Amino acid sequence: MNDQAHLPPITDNRAIRITGGQRLNGTVAVQGSKNIALHLYAAALLVDEPLALTGVLEILDTLVCAEILNHTGTPTKVIGDRFETTPAAAWYPVIPSQLGGRIRTTAVMAAALLARAGQVAFPLPGGDAFCRRLIDRHLAAMEAAGATLDVTNTHVKAHIPSWDSAPFATDAATRSWGPSLGAAVTAMLLAARLRGTSTILNPSVEPEVVVTASVLAAGGVGITWEGTSALHVTGTDRITGGAFHIPPDRLEAATLALAAAITGGSVYLANFPINEFPTGLIAVFADIGIELTSVNNGTLARCPAGPRAVQMATGPHPAFPTDVQPQLTAFLTQAPGTSRIEERIYTERASHVGPLRAFGGDVNTDGPVITVRGPAPLIAADVVGQDIRAVTAVLIAALAAEGTSTIRGMYHLRRGYGSLLPKLSALGAKLTIIEEKP
Repeated sequence: MNDQAHLPPITDNRAIRITGGQRLNGTVAVQGSKNIALHLYAAALLVDEPLALTGVLEILDTLVCAEILNHTGTPTKVIGDRFETTPAAAWYPVIPSQLGGRIRTTAVMAAALLARAGQVAFPLPGGDAFCRRLIDRHLAAMEAAGATLDVTNTHVKAHIPSWDSAPFATDAATRSWGPSLGAAVTAMLLAARLRGTSTILNPSVEPEVVVTASVLAAGGVGITWEGTSALHVTGTDRITGGAFHIPPDRLEAATLALAAAITGGSVYLANFPINEFPTGLIAVFADIGIELTSVNNGTLARCPAGPRAVQMATGPHPAFPTDVQPQLTAFLTQAPGTSRIEERIYTERASHVGPLRAFGGDVNTDGPVITVRGPAPLIAADVVGQDIRAVTAVLIAALAAEGTSTIRGMYHLRRGYGSLLPKLSALGAKLTIIEEKP
């Protein structure tokens, strides 16, 4: 089959032109969570009945995952905001390089295929390349489940001689940044089809893990949490399907709040209750001057007194999420004083710093610490965003900059946000998308 028959190319010659100085105000709905959806797409490989996920995102990563499921045997359709699967008649447990190299959850999908077929071959993950991101905890979970591995610089082959092996235990903790979200899901998917009760030590409690666990539990998998110290998974030989709704994306919600706040405006997140935000993010937002108010079933975000400098650090859930750090950095360019951000998850995450400096931001790095001195007068710039969150960071900077900026990196934006630009435009941003020559 043609692996990329339904996929747009990796290159995207379009750019965003955005004129700063427009105050953003209004109401928007928050998209379904990208990261939760990607892990549920992998879980769909285990289900023995039709499965429908609603509220899915119209993004490239969704299309890539659908192609992987179709290629490996699980009939999959994306219709509007629905991701529909039916059980495979036969398994083809090879994830093509052209597909697996475009997303971060390749190892998680491979784990589901390994659980189903007893073997899998897959490329090392792709997606954002702002720093080196290891899959050693994923591989450790596969080995704990009884797999033998053949690992090269580009690919992994895994084989389990007998799927009647005993339950296993594995540790999701990493050496530096706390529990691995992805590895916890990998281990959970492996255990879900295995007889007996397996144990995941130090599991991540990120919503991606919790929601995937709840979907598996609804399908008949035994799930028992022992606080943050252990997750016990009792497998089954049949997992039922059904319909499940993707929760709203806390990362897009935070991005929209920061975008409105940097312009002195406000945004009502109509379908996003405050308690969907991590407590660490709520605390940092309060420190930087962003007020979050519960209104009906949504949240009003505004910054009435202007930005304030902050000393903070990213961390595992429920701490401040690393995937909002670039957007926060852009916002803090307008805060009087010196802000200090310690990046504890991806210590090399600084792909947004150069572009923010191109706008005139006083932003510097020293190892994992980012220092921002403000307020800095931002001037329109011509920049490229190299990953999903870096693009949103420069969008936020452009909203506050004098003049008209040109932002490239639409491919990355389309990987993670289904309709962020129309939402910003509806709130009052002055932006257009232009086609540039290759």
